[in-house]
Amino acid sequence: MKKLKVDQTTTLLYQVIMKAMNSSSRPTGGWSQGLLAAMNNPEVVIDSDDQLVVIKDKYPKALFHFLVLPKRNIPNLKSLTQKDLELLKHIHKKGEEIANRANKELRFRLGYHAVPSMSHLHMHVISQDFNSPCLKNKKHWNSFNTHYFIDSVDLIREIEKTGHWKSDQAEMNAFLKKDLRCHVCKEVFQTIPSLKAHISLHDVTKHHDSSSS
Repeated sequence: MKKLKVDQTTTLLYQVIMKAMNSSSRPTGGWSQGLLAAMNNPEVVIDSDDQLVVIKDKYPKALFHFLVLPKRNIPNLKSLTQKDLELLKHIHKKGEEIANRANKELRFRLGYHAVPSMSHLHMHVISQDFNSPCLKNKKHWNSFNTHYFIDSVDLIREIEKTGHWKSDQAEMNAFLKKDLRCHVCKEVFQTIPSLKAHISLHDVTKHHDSSSS
């Protein structure tokens, strides 16, 4: 059988077609855009109004873990201006409401990751028990228990004062590599299982003074 000779133009055309076919078969946006899809998924939405949506975190890092997202397109913290202050306050108020509705006894924190992995602004509402199989590594822990986690009230205060939010990405990412330190008594641990076992001995309810633990 005579061997067919394929010229360079045919080869390039084939590569272009295959690339187009492969890209069209993949979902657009990737996993980092998952929040936008979740906002329209009735299985995970637990509350909403004309300005925001509240969803259950797909991989909760505590017994109670929710995300509050604005309906307006705000990509990240650096996109915020003083025009967003009323919205940020509304998001915070809704977060407090959701926390109180979920559990009136446990302490919660409301805040944002300095360098979030998911696109679209979202505030975490997370109980301080950190009792979840989804909390698996140092990055998970430190993203909620170092300066990488920005309290909602601090963000609002900064936007009120300066009109924007600034942070150094390299500096923030360095917090993710810090020691595993108990958020109640500050004792250092070598592994997540030992840290979790230790946390279970603490009282993380609202009525307990964490400084005395």
